[in-house]
Amino acid sequence: MRKGTALVVGATGITGGNLASHLVASGWTVYGLSRRATEQSGVIPVAADLLDPTATEQALAGLPITHVFYCTWIRRDNERANVEANSQMMRNLFAALEAAPLAHASLVTGTKQYLGSFEAYGSGRIETPFRESEPRVPGDNFYYALEDVLFETAERRGLAWNVHRPHTVIGYARGNAMNMGTTLAVYASICRETGRPFVFPGSQTQWNALTDMTDSLVLARQMEWAATTPGAANQAFNTVNGDVFRWRRMWREIGEYFGLESQGPEASDDPETMQPLDEQMADAESIWREIAAKHDLVEPDVTKLASWWHTDADLGRDQECVNDTTKSRDFGFDHFRETRAAFFDLFDRLRAEKIIP
Repeated sequence: MRKGTALVVGATGITGGNLASHLVASGWTVYGLSRRATEQSGVIPVAADLLDPTATEQALAGLPITHVFYCTWIRRDNERANVEANSQMMRNLFAALEAAPLAHASLVTGTKQYLGSFEAYGSGRIETPFRESEPRVPGDNFYYALEDVLFETAERRGLAWNVHRPHTVIGYARGNAMNMGTTLAVYASICRETGRPFVFPGSQTQWNALTDMTDSLVLARQMEWAATTPGAANQAFNTVNGDVFRWRRMWREIGEYFGLESQGPEASDDPETMQPLDEQMADAESIWREIAAKHDLVEPDVTKLASWWHTDADLGRDQECVNDTTKSRDFGFDHFRETRAAFFDLFDRLRAEKIIP
């Protein structure tokens, strides 16, 4: 039974790609919007740059979209520019859908809602576990700008809405580098092939503190549930797997998966003693090309697989990060996923598809 006509914005990303596949399997008609056309089975591709209002309008003209799932963003040199570019993208999207029979719009943001923007990362000192009712952290943050555009549009057009706040999404996505799971898999593979130590690149705080993560399918299921459950409309929900872990155990377990002995961070709280991936992997491009040739891998360009800086930002924080999911459970969503299994399932798929050796 067809459930609606969805437009997944950012259909080639880790969040959007997995959401689009889930919606197709659940019986939706799914259009996938991205700058380069998606090639997912069952997803109708729509190619447009959201910063170009004319191209966006032409690409979406006449589409009978009932549900929008906004899963994309663009990075600029500073947060003020992030705010301007990202809010304009969303405004262009809704302008292009002015004649569409929209009933619901979903937005994916994340825990920078509580931690602060990229350039003020960690400035939010909200007590853990983070709750959806927490006030915004002072300063520019493109998450807040996107929320404001969503709220404004929903009020003007009478739409239901939801905001979803995952923490570090794990999942399969070809050509999407903002993916800690794939980044760590590439890092571990390089360590194994070169004999380098598998050193945790982050802070003592992240090594020792509790944290959580989000499997892409948990997020997809929550987004569909919220968009189709009347009592869950017009709410923001944290979206994490439901378990918590410490990196000092998870790092050892990831190392064991790849046949490596893991090493923790230096026994110091001095940020200068950290060994970020951006520094450790300065020569990764040439090394990965050799590894790809040796093992006949499908992607020889490591920059299309790994994002060292993005993983460094997550693992380098000097504060605990745990998200409260009580609200989501109270509203009726109870799906969960073991984070260790989410990592290992991803690694298995990356090996099976010849992305890592």
